[in-house]
Amino acid sequence: MSPVAPLSGVEADARGSGAILSPAGLQPRATLKRRRVAVGLLNAITYLGLLLWLGSVLSVDGWTWVDVTMFACFAIAAPWSVLGVWNAILGVWLLHGRRRALELAAPFAGSADASAPLRQATAVLMTLRNEDPARAFARIGVVKKSVDATGEGAKFGWFILSDTTDPAVAAAEEAAFGRWKAANPADADRMAYRRRDNNEGFKAGNVRDFCLRWGADYEFMLPLDADSLMTGDTILRLVRIAQDWPRLGILQSLVVGAPSTSAFARIFQFGMRHGMRPYTMGSAYWAGDCGPFWGHNALVRIAPFMAHCDLPVLPGSPPLGGQILSHDQVEAVLMRRAGYEARVLPEECGSYEDNPPTLLEFTRRDLRWCQGNMQYWRLLSLPGIEPMSRFQLVWAIAMFLGLPAWTTIIALAAVKPFDGEDMSRFPVVSAAALYCVFLLMYLAPKLAGFLDIALTRGGLKRYGGGLRFFAGAAIEILFSFLLGAVSTFRTTLFMLGLLFGRSVMWNGQARDAHSLSLPTAFAGLWPQLAFGFVVNALFAATSPALLAWALPLTAGYVLAIPFGMATASPWLGKKLAESRLCGLPEEFAPPAEILALGEARRSTP
Repeated sequence: MSPVAPLSGVEADARGSGAILSPAGLQPRATLKRRRVAVGLLNAITYLGLLLWLGSVLSVDGWTWVDVTMFACFAIAAPWSVLGVWNAILGVWLLHGRRRALELAAPFAGSADASAPLRQATAVLMTLRNEDPARAFARIGVVKKSVDATGEGAKFGWFILSDTTDPAVAAAEEAAFGRWKAANPADADRMAYRRRDNNEGFKAGNVRDFCLRWGADYEFMLPLDADSLMTGDTILRLVRIAQDWPRLGILQSLVVGAPSTSAFARIFQFGMRHGMRPYTMGSAYWAGDCGPFWGHNALVRIAPFMAHCDLPVLPGSPPLGGQILSHDQVEAVLMRRAGYEARVLPEECGSYEDNPPTLLEFTRRDLRWCQGNMQYWRLLSLPGIEPMSRFQLVWAIAMFLGLPAWTTIIALAAVKPFDGEDMSRFPVVSAAALYCVFLLMYLAPKLAGFLDIALTRGGLKRYGGGLRFFAGAAIEILFSFLLGAVSTFRTTLFMLGLLFGRSVMWNGQARDAHSLSLPTAFAGLWPQLAFGFVVNALFAATSPALLAWALPLTAGYVLAIPFGMATASPWLGKKLAESRLCGLPEEFAPPAEILALGEARRSTP
């Protein structure tokens, strides 16, 4: 493992231009600064324009407390959507309006020689906590076989890092590891299973324990979650890139959803798959060396990670004190502070994960992220971090702060006709136009993704043809409106609970498709139903036309329970799979690893 080199400060261009480069020498810092200023101006102009427009609508008959509160909530919520629009626009422009788009957004991407031997060793880690062992070992087994098939398997170690507390699950893990190790006798000395007695530090603590025990033996580590799957070629590509750029500390792959039998996961990842490519390409273009880290399916340089990325324990008690739940972006910030770049490879490249199989599992995962991101308030004053890194933390907070703001806007819109103003003077046309513009902005990343596929040669064919693709897109857009209402309200309630000390626990996740009974769905979703009934009743009391206009944002509340049950239905999942609706390219032309995973799952007792 290479030593941790000190930050050198000014680094001259290797070609002698004298430009001040990013730490890895990938781009002039002035180039990144120009891009960031341009994106900042575009966002600021758009944001201020929207605020002025809303102000002109709300102030026609003077300002009431409803108007002021709605305006303030819009000011909090709008920036996230505005940046989403510009990232999507930038991504489509790069992908279809510029040559060598990948080189502009990720200048390291084409540098690696695909035939170059690996010079440095990599540890592949799978972190577990009360997960299904058979499911997890099937995945890491496929990853290992894929890496071994490249001929470079001797450069990799394999580690199962367990924080499992259930004795039965722990016993199953040990048995599964024993079978896996026995099936790979030539590699037994490079395979290890370790279970901690406690979950101190959560996943981040689990990984740090690995670093302290085995980190000195490896240059890189590749963390995997229990639902991760990566191809050997993709892993080797990441390693070769990192070998070429010693100051590249984190290299995050673009993780996409794998084929699923769950209707919920299938529809959700169909839209996510398309939106992620232009969005990530656009954000990588200006975020550059201060890129994201999602905690898995990424290559991490161990020495600087150990030396500089130890997470602080926040003062106070949970939910906002103690151990940090959302560790990954903080580690990216600390890596960049240490003089190493965090970058994302913004293209689909054989890196997969499973998405939550039901609406309730989806919201449960969101709540853990929400609490973890709210802890970032305590980190904004970290000394020595880059302005862009500080912005990344602010943005992670803003993502969740906007959700209760939107919920409040919807509630206040329902009572607006009762606030004493003369509604005959209300600028209906301007308000309707603003509403439509913002709905379009909300959908912009998805629409950009659909446009990207349509403009890409052979893109529609990869999804089973144009008719099937656009039918899937229509289903996903409807799904996204229903999901948005349910998840936003759930997070709003949770954030109110944070004020009173409510906290979530880091535990295993249900990752396989399963149905939801009516009692289970009602217990988890009745607050949405109650809120939706009140809000829609208020709209209906004012005007049926107003109720109709509001339905895209409010229907999800009253339909939450049947929506949750339907999207968890095995029957619906089967029908979608049979019709190939909302199908991914890996269903129409499965890679070897996807086929191998399916075979491994079928052969598991």
